Amino acid sequence: MMQEEVNEATSVLSIYGHTIKVTEVLQDGDTLTFIIVSQKLSGTGEYHVDRTYEDFEWLQQHLYAQEDVPGLQGVIFPPLPVRPQVNASAKVMKQLGFLGLGEWQPYCKALETFLRQVAAHSILRKNKAVEVFLTSTDPPGRQKLRRNIFNRLSQAVEGLRKEGHKDVDEFFHTERDHNLVLTGHTRTAAEKFLDVVLTEQKIAVACGHFAAALHICVENGEDPEKKAFSRVCVKLSQVFDSIKKNMTSIAVNDMNTLGLALDLGSRYLEAEKEMLFRRTCKLVELENARKNAERAKPVKKNAMEEVKKAAEGEFEQICKVAKQEIVQLNQERVEMLQKNLIQWCEQQLQTAKEGADAYNQHLQAFIAMA
Repeated sequence: MMQEEVNEATSVLSIYGHTIKVTEVLQDGDTLTFIIVSQKLSGTGEYHVDRTYEDFEWLQQHLYAQEDVPGLQGVIFPPLPVRPQVNASAKVMKQLGFLGLGEWQPYCKALETFLRQVAAHSILRKNKAVEVFLTSTDPPGRQKLRRNIFNRLSQAVEGLRKEGHKDVDEFFHTERDHNLVLTGHTRTAAEKFLDVVLTEQKIAVACGHFAAALHICVENGEDPEKKAFSRVCVKLSQVFDSIKKNMTSIAVNDMNTLGLALDLGSRYLEAEKEMLFRRTCKLVELENARKNAERAKPVKKNAMEEVKKAAEGEFEQICKVAKQEIVQLNQERVEMLQKNLIQWCEQQLQTAKEGADAYNQHLQAFIAMA
């Protein structure tokens, strides 16, 4: 697909965005391929496409590259998870957090959320690249990506001198302060909760090992004491196997509800931070344009005034989009956390009830042995 065709911002998606699912992940050596399914608007069936992480990067870059879209730099882009790695190092696993657990199922869920949010976004879904990504049988990510206005390296260099720039709008100044605090707290909460889940997984593994080890104590023979001891070992093994299953369920519940919510919330706060930084850069450009217009000599006065007016119009559009995005993000963040807390409580209550029933059965079995 040609660059001009891909960047065309008049696309209407031919799928229902809310039906997008990343159904499975296939591993070929160090490469992970994700199967994406979505329902056609026509009602005639589904699209099935396979995509690698390079394809997701291709989509993200084309979303960034819509430089002719008014106010684009005010968009809080749905955050793409960090690149997955097979047999990842401890450092990479720490970056992945919850997304590195559970045989890549949480990671598939994160990619699914990313695609659904892009498809639901009033500006981003119009990009032709979204339709191509979701429906084309040819993987798009083999094309060479070009640098764009959101280049991370240049952003990091400029950030040293622009990040602390005083804002002229109290709304954005306050939001920037709130973002700084919330980003730190959310990241810490996600890291601490991940420690809890990893500990639960370790307990489950230890219980499984102990349940298996108890079978070593089982002896054959007619000696009554040995037979009684063997029965106790078998029953204890069953108890610890139940504890293992219960603890595994608790860890899965933690991971799939509150864990993924904290991970997504943390990544979205980082995305908001990047948007606020881009706006600050445009504010600095506007202030410089105004200074240049004031200092311009008569021969360049009109040209500098035009530059200033263009900068003012662009900045105004960015601020308009940014305010809408921030208000929506704050509302959706609260709703998402509330929804996942409720799911977390409901699933853990169900797991607790099932565990209590299993332990009661084991207790009755021990009483019967007495």
